[in-house]
Amino acid sequence: MQQPPSLAAPRLIGRSPAFLHVLQLIARMARFDAPVLIQGETGTGKELAARAIHYQSARQHGPFVPVNCGALPETLIETELFGCERGAFTDARQARAGLVAAAEGGTLFLDELDALPLRAQVALLRFLQDQRYRPVGGARECSGDVRVIAAASPRLDALLDSHHFRDDLVFRLNVLLLELPPLRERPGDAALLAEHFMAEHTRRHALAPRRLTRSSLDWIARHAWPGNVRELDNRVQRALMLSDGDTLELSPHIPFALSGHVTVVTPSSVAPGALRSFHDAREESLQQFERDYLQSLMQLADGNVTHAARLAGKERRALGKLLKKHGLERRG
Repeated sequence: MQQPPSLAAPRLIGRSPAFLHVLQLIARMARFDAPVLIQGETGTGKELAARAIHYQSARQHGPFVPVNCGALPETLIETELFGCERGAFTDARQARAGLVAAAEGGTLFLDELDALPLRAQVALLRFLQDQRYRPVGGARECSGDVRVIAAASPRLDALLDSHHFRDDLVFRLNVLLLELPPLRERPGDAALLAEHFMAEHTRRHALAPRRLTRSSLDWIARHAWPGNVRELDNRVQRALMLSDGDTLELSPHIPFALSGHVTVVTPSSVAPGALRSFHDAREESLQQFERDYLQSLMQLADGNVTHAARLAGKERRALGKLLKKHGLERRG
């Protein structure tokens, strides 16, 4: 199911009950000018959901300004967000507006919120309280008319349990909470998305139209999709580039660089009484996928974090946090 486009609104594709529920929540949240916290696994489409809220809201004619918190230099975080006055620091040769000013009248989307340094969390909390801020080096306060939507991969309870994130900021952002379901919990949607990505990439790369084989559709339905929609998109694009003909074969045999091997455990393969809860099994599978992926990634990058971040399409600081989480060596 595709939402009616509104200006630059994204295409939201799916018809599973879980996804339709998300569409209903997005439409409802768009009616209220309040902060939103979006949570979901990597690759579930958190920025798309944020854009959908913005472009269905009364702010749809204002700017939508996305910010990757992991990409903001810690020493310049307040400058990036709130701007600075001339002479505020050595390289401040002229006054500069920040991202909050760029989002005036619209929406500021803070992605990878969990990567935001403590200093920036304090400044953001102050802005959320009364929509006022002071540019770095400035003597006067400025006001901003900006809706803030934030997204994080860790669940809300994980953020609250973290010693690196302020509880009061989480509570201030969590006026409206939108949880995006992983692709494996959206039955039937993976096939719809695969067809969409196939049509999109054949147009982009000027390829002849293709159709997915029956075996591909069967495999798509069985696969756990640990990388969610982003993994599906990448697999479809890679398969198109590596094959010819009028059909497209999508399966584990199509190379997928750096993907972890996912073993799907069925109830018949588990000893009686040994089946764990869905949540525990899912968390263990995801943790193993992360570790396998990172080990392969760092081996390919010869241990260089900067190079590994470029290969993975992640910000260096966010990747560094993942490596630390799994106790993997890093350098560079």
